[in-house]
Amino acid sequence: MTLWHTGDVRVNELTIHYTRTGGAKPPLVLAHGFSDDGLCWTPVTQALEAQFDVIMVDARGHGRSDAPENGYGPLEHANDLAGVITTLELNRPPILGHSMGAITALTLAGTHPDLAGALLLEDPPPWWDSATLSAASADEDRWAGMRAWVLQLKRQTRDELIAAQRTATPTWSDAELGPWADAKHRLSLNVINRSAPTEIDWQTILRRVTCPTLLITGDPARGALVTPEHVRTLQHLIPHLRIAHITGAGHSIRRDQFERYLEVVRDFLAGR
Repeated sequence: MTLWHTGDVRVNELTIHYTRTGGAKPPLVLAHGFSDDGLCWTPVTQALEAQFDVIMVDARGHGRSDAPENGYGPLEHANDLAGVITTLELNRPPILGHSMGAITALTLAGTHPDLAGALLLEDPPPWWDSATLSAASADEDRWAGMRAWVLQLKRQTRDELIAAQRTATPTWSDAELGPWADAKHRLSLNVINRSAPTEIDWQTILRRVTCPTLLITGDPARGALVTPEHVRTLQHLIPHLRIAHITGAGHSIRRDQFERYLEVVRDFLAGR
């Protein structure tokens, strides 16, 4: 990690921060999930940096990027990521995203189809399913619960966060816990401001995704978001979609089944 460097780009009137491994290698962009930040990808990046110039981006409101008062929907995140790719002059990089970062990558590929070389999607929220999206938008209890969860995390010390998460997720390695805890302290409270995101026509956008695309799924019984029904709906919209199901994993698939996850990612990147 000592050779990694950091930088900032100015996009959409915001400063977006990134960490990059560098070197004359193909670029690989990593987009984190809600409440994480770029450095939460550290174990994955350490495993892939010999083959790729890995760029770990902090989404707006996360890590060391700017935190506007509002504007935290997938379209805003996708436009930010598109600005990073364009500013850094990355030539159609594959984008590996988790959760919020995965739906960001999907949105980017549909709205800027010339920018992404491939997509690897780790358990995105299935907002292409109209019933799921409507339920999430109308669920005030869920929104209040998320706000309470974030506030609770930010009241704890780093050591307290790590200890509690180690108990809650015993399959996570120690290398995952520190970056996870640090991200919670860096997270801006603006990300939980209640505001209506820009509406997206998912049917139209997802049909514009033409690059190789891999959906990585876990077990809904363990907390994964994507169900077999969601998979079928997404395959209808993206016929070339490939699926990799990893058993024994919940929503944070890579943290629950790290070696199998890396095998899936490497195989896809090698054969796309």
